[in-house]
Amino acid sequence: MELYDKYKTLFAKYEVNTTLRKAHFMAQIEHESGLKPISENLNYSEQGLLKTFKKYFTPEQAKEFARKPEKIANRVYANRMGNGDEYSGDGWKYRGAGFTQITGRNNYETLSKYTGTDYVTNPELLLNEADAMISALWFWKVNNINTLADKDDLIGVTKRINGGTNGLEDRSIKLSKWKRKLGL
Repeated sequence: MELYDKYKTLFAKYEVNTTLRKAHFMAQIEHESGLKPISENLNYSEQGLLKTFKKYFTPEQAKEFARKPEKIANRVYANRMGNGDEYSGDGWKYRGAGFTQITGRNNYETLSKYTGTDYVTNPELLLNEADAMISALWFWKVNNINTLADKDDLIGVTKRINGGTNGLEDRSIKLSKWKRKLGL
């Protein structure tokens, strides 16, 4: 509740302004980041790479890339989401960060234009609590997640945040917890 209480005015600004919306938002950011501004570390083992990013690595490449987070990020995020090629360094620079792990140069640029803060040049700002909260609320608003939260659609909300349903069970547990905390 402390984190929510601290940023009430931002919640209102970004229209996360009903109890159900707040519960969904807080559950998602708790799952994604443990309620701490973090950046994606990508410190995968060989097996982890083949399981999580199998389309980007052959078994031989997985051996070469294992436990090399920067190299992994530059491979898996290359040439997408506005990032340059593998050698540009964009994959690592614009890896997931903040409370919802926004990823890719396009998101950093759009967030920068929306807020007037230069996250493209200074992506590390998303490791500050206030910036992490602004980025999470911005992502929530521009991706129209309130409409899914209003329907209490955990799967829909999760897919918008994560692109899939990774961690759905934990997200469900956290949603129930936040509903109780907020009196739903």
